[in-house]
Amino acid sequence: MAEAQNIPVGSTTAGTIAVAAESTVATRMSAPASFDVADFPVPHGREEEWRFTPLERLRGLHDGTAVATGDGVKVDVDAPEAVVVEAVGRDDARIGRAGTPVDRVAAQAYSAFEKAGVITVPKETVLTEPIRIRVHGEGGTAYAHQVVELGAFAEAVVVIDHTGDAVLAANVDYVLGDGAKLTVVSVQDWDDKAVHVGQHNALIGRDATFKSFVVTFGGDLVRLHPRVAYAGPGGEAELFGLYFTDRGQHQEHRLLVDHNVPHCKSNVVYKGALQGDDAHAVWIGDVLIEAAAEGTDTYEMNRNLVLTDGARVDSVPNLEIETGEIVGAGHASATGRFDDEQLFYLMARGIPEIDARRLVVRGFFAELVQQIGVPDIEERLLVKIEEELEASVA
Repeated sequence: MAEAQNIPVGSTTAGTIAVAAESTVATRMSAPASFDVADFPVPHGREEEWRFTPLERLRGLHDGTAVATGDGVKVDVDAPEAVVVEAVGRDDARIGRAGTPVDRVAAQAYSAFEKAGVITVPKETVLTEPIRIRVHGEGGTAYAHQVVELGAFAEAVVVIDHTGDAVLAANVDYVLGDGAKLTVVSVQDWDDKAVHVGQHNALIGRDATFKSFVVTFGGDLVRLHPRVAYAGPGGEAELFGLYFTDRGQHQEHRLLVDHNVPHCKSNVVYKGALQGDDAHAVWIGDVLIEAAAEGTDTYEMNRNLVLTDGARVDSVPNLEIETGEIVGAGHASATGRFDDEQLFYLMARGIPEIDARRLVVRGFFAELVQQIGVPDIEERLLVKIEEELEASVA
């Protein structure tokens, strides 16, 4: 597999392609999963999956010392009438169907939550308004689990909005029935001191479509692990991400798309901008094409724009391919500063340099924001990007 690397400003990396002889090879993509926290040793920062993460800033989520408090987070759900909203215990059969924890924090979250939220969209139900899940931190520590399940041929948009201050470890499961269509927008707009570690599991049914937008702005440390697997052929997944990393922030997105059945598609596009001393963004994009997954069509891309000195990006795309009978597979990563030609073009037409830089950044993110399809969220994100740009020149 490709060795993770620190990418200097202005350079690019595309990882490497590896062909695995056996699917049991112990790699980052095939690490043993378990619901039992005891199956995971306490990380020390030397492990491949943890070596980019500043463990001392996890506030005890990784070693079991973080104790849930009553003032952790408050969760409100606003859903159309046809949607079923429940709070269930961990013995509910729907919990964990989409995926199993793959690291100690995710297993700790599964072991420690009291009630899980389950949102069900009945089969053949087409929602015209989004389901909105508001997660507001109230200063404490919390463990949580959320399930979103769509019946066959149902269609829905779910917005998960994280605000306030908290130390949160959470798992989120998305289960799509055959022919279902789900769009999820997860916004991390935390206060400056918040810590958020989450594993997002999506199980995509036959001919179902899953579209995910992960947007990260706030927090002291945010570490998210979106994972996708398929329950039948014909499934499609689009994973989009947008992050703006400021001074001192650590934002880490680790993805896995597991093509485990034939004739499925995936497309991954994550874009980030960084500014300020010790701003650190990490993007790990893993795609596994198993031997049975003939006819797979997949591509992943990560782009990073470094706005100031002192920022660091680690970007590692990986492909593990166990069959040659595929439609296509590719990956790319690039990190750099502003395009001088773009700036020159704008400035030559009378636009001041500061305004020209803002236009370039807005254009860099606009193609992702415009695909969200939720007008109020799109407007809010564009305003937030503008606020971040104002801070960079203040």
